[in-house]
Amino acid sequence: GNAKRHPEEIIFGLLKAGFATTAFDGQNFFDTVHPVLDANGNTTTVANTDGGSGTPWFLIDTTRAIRPIIWQTRMPYEFQAKTANYDDNVFLNDEYLYGVRARANAGFGLWQLAWGSKQTLNAANYAVARAAMAGFKADGGKILGVKPTLLVVPPALEQAARDLVMAPTAVAGATNTWYKSADLVVTPYLI
Repeated sequence: GNAKRHPEEIIFGLLKAGFATTAFDGQNFFDTVHPVLDANGNTTTVANTDGGSGTPWFLIDTTRAIRPIIWQTRMPYEFQAKTANYDDNVFLNDEYLYGVRARANAGFGLWQLAWGSKQTLNAANYAVARAAMAGFKADGGKILGVKPTLLVVPPALEQAARDLVMAPTAVAGATNTWYKSADLVVTPYLI
């Protein structure tokens, strides 16, 4: 039911909001000017988005213990019932209440492990995202070794995403070089 979907609503809602929500470095989570120090200690800027105005899609590295979106459960989901004769709702209204109680939330982790795009989801833009992520460096110029493993899209982009990462051949019949390059998650919570 709703409790089972609650984490997805929060996590994917935060991912979508990343274009306009500030992360730990003072920039929007998906931004073109994340500050990073180069090997000489000079501040440079790095992008984890290529902008656009279309339907958003996301490429994520899920190979690490830390993630771009972090989910924390402070109190696990628990079914609760107010059905005792002495409960106000039962005594006054003959009403039995059921619900779920939990304490949990999501927050931004490392922007370097995610790419957000509103460009058309096609092979060229997917290649740009993968190449950019593979080139991400830590402060000091050290390569981070980011490996995009998950493509996240809303239902409107499902066909394009399946063609891109799940079809062994491209539309014209040529070999699809991006076949199985990432797992696919299609979620309505990006709408």
